[in-house]
Amino acid sequence: MNMPYTINPYLPKLRAQAVIMIRKGQSIRQVARYIGVNPSTVSRWNRKVPYQFPRIIPTESSRPKTHPKKLNEDIVRRIIELRSETNGRCAEVIYQHLLRENIRVSLSSVKRTLDRNHLTKKKSKWKKPHIQIDRPIANKPGDLVELDTIHLMENNRRIYVYTLLDLYSRWSYAWATDRVAAKNSVRFVKSAKEKFPFAFKCLQSDHGSEFSKQFSQRVKVTHRHSRIRKPNDNAHIERFNRTLQEELLNNIPTDVDVINKYLPGYLKYYNEQRLHMGINFQTPIQMLA
Repeated sequence: MNMPYTINPYLPKLRAQAVIMIRKGQSIRQVARYIGVNPSTVSRWNRKVPYQFPRIIPTESSRPKTHPKKLNEDIVRRIIELRSETNGRCAEVIYQHLLRENIRVSLSSVKRTLDRNHLTKKKSKWKKPHIQIDRPIANKPGDLVELDTIHLMENNRRIYVYTLLDLYSRWSYAWATDRVAAKNSVRFVKSAKEKFPFAFKCLQSDHGSEFSKQFSQRVKVTHRHSRIRKPNDNAHIERFNRTLQEELLNNIPTDVDVINKYLPGYLKYYNEQRLHMGINFQTPIQMLA
């Protein structure tokens, strides 16, 4: 017999306490009066547990054992097979495949079946959504400045290189550290502001933990995030990261102090001497003239 459904987190322990009181000699009516429930409820709890002193009596699901509109087992099996055959495609795609096979089932039933079989990707309850800001057009220096981090490994130890690039002029900045966090990200942007010959109006980054909501609140510059799984939104900083690795980082020891020693000289070359195809073979400093 099923017990009444409840979301009270303390009730499993209360049921066990009631059964223990009965096993110690008190009557069902005495226990029911003490707890404040019907004696028949306490009797069901007592019959539910065969062993002497239970720690908890868990709440059972309120989901019915059967339903007149329950999906046929063959349909359920086919939904699971299609999920595998389509390399994990979404419920909408699986639903269209079923229709082409003349299998009549609702889209909601397909979604529910995938969910019950743990075949859906759940959103993290800890991940807070970011307020989306329209991407500005980079008509002037500082209109849109892209942020990112390069991850390097050395003797099972991770090293990070913060990178920053102005979309209009391609003026860039970088800084190495042995750990990333919102605090270090703010510090990096503050240092970049002192080096750049113009003010920042909008920063853009991916959804890395170092560019979290805390960073947005503390950086004191408009901050927007790129779209999830859309690396092309940050294409310019990604290309700078590759250039920085090919021309500098791959040729020096992977050490924070060494990298920070060589970065100023390379950035001066990159910003003042290196010709950039993306800005008609000019240098960033010429774009600011």
